[in-house]
Amino acid sequence: MAKKIGGARRKTRQIMKKSLREKRKIKLRDFLQEFDIGDSVVLKAEPGYQKGVYFSRFHGKTGVVAGKRGFCYEVTIKDGGKTKTVIVHPVHLKKKTRG
Repeated sequence: MAKKIGGARRKTRQIMKKSLREKRKIKLRDFLQEFDIGDSVVLKAEPGYQKGVYFSRFHGKTGVVAGKRGFCYEVTIKDGGKTKTVIVHPVHLKKKTRG
């Protein structure tokens, strides 16, 4: 059996990179934002804060908030034909806007 090379953040150079305009301190309101159960959110990783980040395959996916676990949120997403639950810190979530 082959040995796996790399960790959870393997092949994420472009995903976890900020543009020059985005390089700044992380806003406190991003940490303290609240979501209600049933809200539609987009998974968008904040590279400056590594805790509570999801697996890189789910980057850019849209999901629904299913509940709260501690300070993080449980988000259900569709991956292929399956429904999966991801536990994400609120700094990595953005509210989905209509349109």
